[in-house]
Amino acid sequence: MRVALVIKTDEGGRWTLPHVDELRERGHEVVAVLPPGSDGQLRKALHDRGVDVVQSAFDFRFRPAPATLLGLLGLRRQLRRLAPDVLHYHLYASALAVRLAALGWDVARVHMVPGPLFLESPLIRPVERLLCRLDDVTIGGSEHIARRYRGLGLAGERTPVVPYGVDVERFAPPTPAYRAASRDALCVDDDTFVVCMVAYVYAPKRLVHRGRGVKGHEVLLEAWRDFARDRPDARLVLLGGGFDAAGAAHKRRLLERFDVTADRSIEWPDSVLDVRDCYAAADCSVSPSLSENHGAALEAAAMGVPSIVSDAGALPETVDPASGWVVPRDDPTALAGALREAYADFRAGTLARRGEAARERAERLFAQGPAARAVADVLERAERRRRECRAGAQ
Repeated sequence: MRVALVIKTDEGGRWTLPHVDELRERGHEVVAVLPPGSDGQLRKALHDRGVDVVQSAFDFRFRPAPATLLGLLGLRRQLRRLAPDVLHYHLYASALAVRLAALGWDVARVHMVPGPLFLESPLIRPVERLLCRLDDVTIGGSEHIARRYRGLGLAGERTPVVPYGVDVERFAPPTPAYRAASRDALCVDDDTFVVCMVAYVYAPKRLVHRGRGVKGHEVLLEAWRDFARDRPDARLVLLGGGFDAAGAAHKRRLLERFDVTADRSIEWPDSVLDVRDCYAAADCSVSPSLSENHGAALEAAAMGVPSIVSDAGALPETVDPASGWVVPRDDPTALAGALREAYADFRAGTLARRGEAARERAERLFAQGPAARAVADVLERAERRRRECRAGAQ
């Protein structure tokens, strides 16, 4: 079959690559429709694989202007020329664009949902209750997302759950030498408790969680100020710059508000050559998001690092009592309490056992290979059902 992958980014979205690889391994043809722009990491990775990439006629920006309608009509013509058997799309703007561009067209449509943020908007949710019925299948990237769509009225058979998963071969527990080198790079010794948070900084959204960054950086910084006050043997590594200009501006405000540059217990680089170095040095990972799917907790788990996660979205699915902690979202006091428990485990020498449990859980539930195979299975079934319905109507 021929699959058209539509996604509104050419930089992010690399979690689609295992799906592309699996589909092509099965002999299917994949063409990607990406927004116009420079050569981002996703575009480069697809080119390296020999996947055809089409520059979308629509920029995935929905504005009340004639250009929006013209762009959607151009996208419709492009998709028609590609003649796919399956339209496969990720991210909400992509879903809106494909649904509108393919109205009245007899083709299988599979929407895979990487995060629940748009479903938390009181303006978007009732619209999605109607529009989601244009999808043949809505793959929830987590149990949480699938439940949200079932709550909008979709049947269980139309809302399978497949995590985006984590590459458990690339993200693996570090050797003692690798861990020692990573900690040396931070200038910390074996007795230092190292906590990491790996996430881009996003500016507050207008429609949800107003005034608050959705990744929860300010929640962690406030909790850390309480936790680290009398613990000079603790270090926090925040890894990630602003996702865009607004995110970079929000990070600058946080740096100033929490006086991060003067706090010797905190490091906050924008990026590193290899994110695994951060996990290799860490004793505990924190994901304090206000809205999230599985997020960075899966990478941490795969590398044998236990996590403290908020109860937002699908984050509670990433840990169990043996491998981490779940705290209420946007609650610095509760987060500081969990940090104290993790610190106590570290001092008692029992925190590493939680890391081993986290690794076992990642391999069992979130390995990328089985997840990619499950996505390919869903697309094949959707195409087969559409073909059978077409044959039955003749």
